[in-house]
Amino acid sequence: MANPAILTVDDDPAVSRAVARDLRRRYGDRYRIVRADSGEAALEALREIKLRGEHVALLLADYRMPHMNGIEFLEAAMDLFPMARRVLLTAYADTDAAITAINVVDLDHYLLKPWNPPEEKLYPVVDALLEAWRSSPDSAVAEVRVIGHRWSAPSYKIRDFLARNLVPYRWLLADDPEGGRLLAAAGVTAADVPVVVTPEGKALIRPSTADLAAHVGLATSPASDFYDLVVVGAGPAGLGAAVYGASEGLRTVLIEQRATGGQAGQSSRIENYLGFPDGVSGSQLTDRARRQAIRLGAELLTARRVVGLEAGGTSRLLRFDDGGTIAAHTVVLATGVSYRMLDVSGLDGLVGRGVFYGAAPTEAPSCRGEDVYIVGGANSAGQAAVHFSRYARRVHMLIRGDDLSRSMSQYLIEQIAGIENIEVHPRTECVGGEGEDHLERLYLCDGRTGESRVVETSWLFIFIGAEPRTEWLGDAVLRDRRGFVLTGPDLLAGGAKPPGWTLPRDPYHLESSMPGVFAAGDVRAESVKRVASAVGEGAMAVSLVHRYLEAQ
Repeated sequence: MANPAILTVDDDPAVSRAVARDLRRRYGDRYRIVRADSGEAALEALREIKLRGEHVALLLADYRMPHMNGIEFLEAAMDLFPMARRVLLTAYADTDAAITAINVVDLDHYLLKPWNPPEEKLYPVVDALLEAWRSSPDSAVAEVRVIGHRWSAPSYKIRDFLARNLVPYRWLLADDPEGGRLLAAAGVTAADVPVVVTPEGKALIRPSTADLAAHVGLATSPASDFYDLVVVGAGPAGLGAAVYGASEGLRTVLIEQRATGGQAGQSSRIENYLGFPDGVSGSQLTDRARRQAIRLGAELLTARRVVGLEAGGTSRLLRFDDGGTIAAHTVVLATGVSYRMLDVSGLDGLVGRGVFYGAAPTEAPSCRGEDVYIVGGANSAGQAAVHFSRYARRVHMLIRGDDLSRSMSQYLIEQIAGIENIEVHPRTECVGGEGEDHLERLYLCDGRTGESRVVETSWLFIFIGAEPRTEWLGDAVLRDRRGFVLTGPDLLAGGAKPPGWTLPRDPYHLESSMPGVFAAGDVRAESVKRVASAVGEGAMAVSLVHRYLEAQ
């Protein structure tokens, strides 16, 4: 396969030659340097590269170009090469535009012109971005192709799994000519979809997530039977625990059933996370944390479902749904929460076919020019509304309260108020929905008047409630009436230690009713439901793990 490309686009011939020269001098032996003099020409070059099945590692675009500026080009380029790293070349006067680009196109860096000397101002930036790209699945795995039906829940499940795990893929409809040719080559028909064709040409017919993960380069089997620390759940708390555990010398394995990042990983923009003054997308934050944990020595297992926890002397045993087991001195429970199901008539059978729980990032481009409805008024719903507003004709937020002030951060309320195609409907509930092969209409009720109305739409995204993913724990650890794990002082009812507690000391702050098993993040009772606090609890849990191990 040809070397991956670095593409630069600038309408100033002198600048274009200079950046290409500097890039070729340092990276020309490993990367193909492609030059373009306009956004349109650059997009045409990217389409040709895509058709040849080759990769693009880095895009550098000048902001001030006629017809299509650098931000517009990078936004269009994301549809072709979403994993390519993005740099905007700007003059000092255009730094506001660069900040805008961070929000619009997940910009990785903006570079002020001139960048002399390149050894100080260009190469360190490009080195870091290329290293990040090489660490992503896109650089290690050639193209995965998914063939399915547009309104198919199983097809959506596969696309969502690949997207959330940052595995690039090409989506083909079963009734398109190319999709039909691939099905014929695999010896199957449209009735057998979804079908996944791996880079090696192997066809997977309706694969399980575990089978799919194994074929696209995601680890699913532990390297050992015993660890110092097993972290269950790879959201912010779990990633934080894995990073700190591995960095402090603990043999650490991180187990995730679905995809790294949890609910936070689906967020289009997190504006209030410390250290990111211009905000950061959930996928970016997740990708950086994942790479950091792996670089420090943690193992990451994907598509493995833990179904049981037992104490065995000084070790803790976890059981997988396939009958396998893994043991460790300590465990951190960081399984987070799930959105609560919207219990109204007609929606259950349409999940994945127009009805989605969470942001469903794979669906946003398909909403272009249509009306989108969002149920929920917390930050996750607001971030989704902002994201979908870039594609949809209009975004309708359905909230039960009078306004957003009780459930949403002020910065996000102000942002929504400034976007013309977002409309908030106070005291409005979705009371039903229906459709044939996909969602076609919703029934809404005005809580003030009791009047109902019908709206035509194919898109409903639900962000309500928070149900902990703890049913698998059974009676292994104490939980509150809603299922959240009780820890530390909350276990000492009336000053008495929890039933079965055999140690002379009280449980540590994040420790559950089973010694050596800790809980961090949203799954813990009375925790603060914020990304930063979840990461902090993950780090704190590791410090308590050390204290526990020292006492053994």
